Amino acid sequence: MAFQCDLPAIPTVQQDDDTVRITRWDFQPGAVTGWHEHGWPYFVVMLMDGTLRIHNGTDITDVPLVAGQSYQRPSGIRHDVMNGSPHPIAFVEIEIKKPEALVA
Repeated sequence: MAFQCDLPAIPTVQQDDDTVRITRWDFQPGAVTGWHEHGWPYFVVMLMDGTLRIHNGTDITDVPLVAGQSYQRPSGIRHDVMNGSPHPIAFVEIEIKKPEALVA
């Protein structure tokens, strides 16, 4: 079960090719991505301090992060993300489609 989506987060795709997809996500307070699953492993880099409220279908977890902090997740995890902060937040998400193409 996902969060109720009264206010969607705004994705801005910065690059999408055979190797990677890079998306900036902007969230107003309470905005959500909607229920989704990544087809590739990915990294998230916070652009400002904030709290990501993660719903995995069973549990809801608040994850406080600071600007510049990053994390990595494998593909295939279904989830929904909400801005749990009282202010707007943003992060960049980097999905790796072809890891072998990143090696020289």
